[in-house]
Amino acid sequence: MRTEAEAAGPSLEPGDFVQLPVPIIQQLYHWDCGLACSRMVLRYLGQLDDSEFECALQELRLTRSIWTIDLAYLMRRFGVRHRFCTQTLGVDKGYRNQSFYRKHFDTEETRVNQLFAQAQACKVLVEKRTVSVQDIQAHLAQGHVAIVLVNSGVLHCELCSSPVKYCCFAPRGHRCFCRAPGYQGHFIVLRGYSRATGSIFYNNPAYADRQ
Repeated sequence: MRTEAEAAGPSLEPGDFVQLPVPIIQQLYHWDCGLACSRMVLRYLGQLDDSEFECALQELRLTRSIWTIDLAYLMRRFGVRHRFCTQTLGVDKGYRNQSFYRKHFDTEETRVNQLFAQAQACKVLVEKRTVSVQDIQAHLAQGHVAIVLVNSGVLHCELCSSPVKYCCFAPRGHRCFCRAPGYQGHFIVLRGYSRATGSIFYNNPAYADRQ
């Protein structure tokens, strides 16, 4: 279905507009946005079984401290073909003093670095590289989705009015309507884009109705 504005404008070429039917699943706590995103992806792929998902969390010993590499292992556990792209192989020590990481940094550093070291043997594909907007669009155009870790403090939602446009990305339980200082990590699911507006469509697990 196209909006009136789109219908009145130039015809869209294939690949100019993509919107994948990824279901929205809300996170339950302030720390489980990554797990909620994983549930969205698995349901989109038709592979989500709640009891099996809980078993997988226990097998992988996932607790309240969820790193991106944990989600890569979780996808591998369900047999989902994927690629984990990161600028840093292992824990970036530069984040040690960031409030978002400070509480669990020392205890998690060894565990996370070990997961990176074992990734190849465990058939978890990890690549040290940056990802461009063009890469993301090409990926989505093939019907694939992406779980992305973003700094919610520097992003805003074009669908919301100021000042609440900056709180769409805030993790569940954060009600501040202004930019918070420092790094505020939050996982979202990319599900489409519009080349005409330069927009990326995403599912935000902090809300049950925010796409």
